[in-house]
Amino acid sequence: MPSKYTIKDYSYQQAKKLGVEIKPSSRHDKKIDVFDKQGKRLASIGALGMDDYPTHIQKRGMEFAKERRRLYKIRHEKTRHRVGSPSYYADKILW
Repeated sequence: MPSKYTIKDYSYQQAKKLGVEIKPSSRHDKKIDVFDKQGKRLASIGALGMDDYPTHIQKRGMEFAKERRRLYKIRHEKTRHRVGSPSYYADKILW
């Protein structure tokens, strides 16, 4: 059953830049599933219940969202640069 999270246009644009496709996650605890062009799932990203950059913009405005993005990137610095990892896709697509 797909998650209740609505994928924002921002995330679709970011995924397109990476050359991957995204769909609502089939996992109950994640927002988005990331697929390669052949349809193979690469990762499930975004903890359901936690806000992300486009959601923060929508709820609290750009200034607040930019600060949350800055803090996210600091918090995940050790893992977000590992190309192909769930952390990498979360950083690139949701933040």
